Amino acid sequence: MNNVLSLFDGISAGQQALNRLGIKVDNYFASEIDRKAIRVTQHRFPDTIQLGDVRLIDGKLMNDIKLIMGGSPCTDFTIMGHRKGMVTNENVKVKNLDEYLTLKNQGFEFHGESFLFWEYVRLLKETNAKYFLLENVANMDIEWVNIISTALGVQPIRINSALLTAQNRDRLYWTNIPNVTVPEDKGVVLGDVIPGAETGAGRRGIPDKTKGLKPDGRKFYVGKYTYRKDKKANCLVCGTTTAKYIKDGQVYDLTPEQAEILQSMEKGYTNIDGVSPSDRFHMLGNSWTVAVIEHLFAGLKTKKNKYELFFR
Repeated sequence: MNNVLSLFDGISAGQQALNRLGIKVDNYFASEIDRKAIRVTQHRFPDTIQLGDVRLIDGKLMNDIKLIMGGSPCTDFTIMGHRKGMVTNENVKVKNLDEYLTLKNQGFEFHGESFLFWEYVRLLKETNAKYFLLENVANMDIEWVNIISTALGVQPIRINSALLTAQNRDRLYWTNIPNVTVPEDKGVVLGDVIPGAETGAGRRGIPDKTKGLKPDGRKFYVGKYTYRKDKKANCLVCGTTTAKYIKDGQVYDLTPEQAEILQSMEKGYTNIDGVSPSDRFHMLGNSWTVAVIEHLFAGLKTKKNKYELFFR
């Protein structure tokens, strides 16, 4: 049996990459809890075997997992989040799998979601998967980069989706797939995928220097548009505040279809019954750039230009 386990699967960007490359699997297991994302995956890949919450999966019961992949939650790593990292609610840092399992068995609760990285490590060890791929944000503190690297036994490769697409999306990828390199810059700009688009834009909160501070010491903010200088789109996130672009001097909102293109997905991939435009933006912001994952999986080719992932 040649099986893949995708954790935090979302809308199955990893499965899209495998499918495009012609890598066929016997069973594709997915761990996901977002019902709308699952709906999209099952519509596009109805044979996907959904396993639910990553914490409830027993990897020792899974046979012949040859590839495990996932992008563990970044909310506690990114500068847009809390930046607490992987800690308990009592702010005890969790620095290795043994510590995590001990605290978990003792009934400790963990802050946020980024601690779920340790469930990824647990399942990697339990399944003894031959290959692995983990993704997370590039702007996390170096302490956590080092902790993750130690746990996985490899250093990350930093790839910005802007090298292959018209979206700025800077990410770290930890993998033991052979021959992985940073891709060459294709020079794609926003106008190449959205005719007439000049550059990406967003509406951000800028400190209002004219008002001083609030009674509690916080700054006043005013919403202002910001514009990119590199002719790329802003990194897609779960909302639409920064998902805008300039055309003929006017600000326009990205459509879900345009967001799909920026993630190098098929136009209309997330357009199914029961999934709203805001749902689509949310799941696309949480997803991977398929072109980058294709590039990483291309390292599975043999000298004969055939895929050796599953060694049938």
